Amino acid sequence: MFFDLSARTKLRITGTDRLRFLNGQITNDASKATASSVVAGAVLNARGKMEAHMFLSQGVDCFFADADPELREKLQPRLERYIIADEVEIANISEEFSIFHLATKERPILPDFCRIVQANRFRTEGWDVWVQMSKRDEVFGQLSGVHSFCDDPCMEVFRIERGVPRWNRELTEEIIPVEANLEENSIDYEKGCYIGQEVVSRMKMSGQRNKKLCGFVSLYDSPLEPGMKIFPMGGEKTKEAGWITSAVHSRRLGKEIGLGYIKRPFYHATYRLDAIDPDNVAPALVRIEIADIPFTGPSPRK
Repeated sequence: MFFDLSARTKLRITGTDRLRFLNGQITNDASKATASSVVAGAVLNARGKMEAHMFLSQGVDCFFADADPELREKLQPRLERYIIADEVEIANISEEFSIFHLATKERPILPDFCRIVQANRFRTEGWDVWVQMSKRDEVFGQLSGVHSFCDDPCMEVFRIERGVPRWNRELTEEIIPVEANLEENSIDYEKGCYIGQEVVSRMKMSGQRNKKLCGFVSLYDSPLEPGMKIFPMGGEKTKEAGWITSAVHSRRLGKEIGLGYIKRPFYHATYRLDAIDPDNVAPALVRIEIADIPFTGPSPRK
């Protein structure tokens, strides 16, 4: 299965100070990014809140970075704001390259003009294929001859099934990366200082977070909707327990599922809750329970 990620924001970062500069900006160790393997990292403000989540790999005398499409106007200025005495230049190359992602273990066989790097984007092994926009259709045709194509609606279902957060849904400027379960692949607690590190490190030391990203399952097949508020089951609807950020019907699981945040007093894995749509798009009340992510169920067809 492969995906078209060509709409993503893409940057090229050059200059002799590029590694030191990036390590002062992102939560992960930029030196782990190589020409053959991607590393993920979050860009934070001084309060530890997220300003971007991006994927980083090395090119010839540069780093390549990509982030969600919604960050095209914001990410480059945010990074450039902190170029003080550094020899660093950042170029927006969003219109120059396409990115395809293959959720497969095997490295794809493609022409030499493709740049292929290992990337774990959906909590599973995979490969990114960077290609000049002029070659996009050619490479898309070659991939389609071997792999099934997963379009944007298909990718949204797959990402939610895998419990992967995205910008403007699970990831916003009010979220600390630990709350979004980004510790495993996006935070290095041993690296040097970066903007927002104090907040992230303090949360690590205390072991406490006010909320965390969870999966939710509708118990009686009523659809879930982003924006639904979550409350204790059967109780007064005055003490909000969390909210839904994304929701889909999963044909593979045969269930209505969603992602969202649950507040600390309601972390229990078997806790049943009520989801209420304040805009009345969905049924007035949907009974839900917290589910582990990635969601478990029958394996998807290859």
